Amino acid sequence: MKPARPEPWPAASPREDADEANAATRAILRHWQETVPHDRLAHLVRDAARAFQRSLQLRLAAHGVSFGHWTFLRVLWEQDGITQKALSLRAGVMEPSTFVAVTAMEKRGYVTRRHRPGNRKNVYVHLTRAGRALQRTLVPLAEDVNRAGVDGLSPARVDATRRVLLAIIANLADDEARAQRKPAATARAAARQRPIA
Repeated sequence: MKPARPEPWPAASPREDADEANAATRAILRHWQETVPHDRLAHLVRDAARAFQRSLQLRLAAHGVSFGHWTFLRVLWEQDGITQKALSLRAGVMEPSTFVAVTAMEKRGYVTRRHRPGNRKNVYVHLTRAGRALQRTLVPLAEDVNRAGVDGLSPARVDATRRVLLAIIANLADDEARAQRKPAATARAAARQRPIA
């Protein structure tokens, strides 16, 4: 006699998914307001980004598009026909994950992958007509999320926040460049100090 197969979990309804996402966002807000109001800025920025992401995910799901696909579509709407490696870099996603996502997007009819004549090494990702058409449907959803995120804030505060975040990105880019130069400089100094045999 075969063992009984476990019952599958019932699929959550879109409303249940939305309720769960809302509860998670509210829990994060309480955490920041009550538990750690002065925790590191990096954590606050990450949690704000996650809240934006969850809000957009709910809207995208209603159109059958995953957040992961949105990430790549946004890049391709700006510059179509780039290499898979460039797509990965611009989306900020590791190359193996990009390969999986692009394969899935190809199956859904959003993109095609092609080699250019004389170049069998690089794979170029191109939007299909269906992938391009999604822009008209999905971009307004992201704009709605952005409006919801700044609801009740003055334009001056939104502008100040934007300037602060851009300054943080610039500072961290400078810090990253210094950190990358430091190991090379340390290695050169160590090489100069080695006795010649």
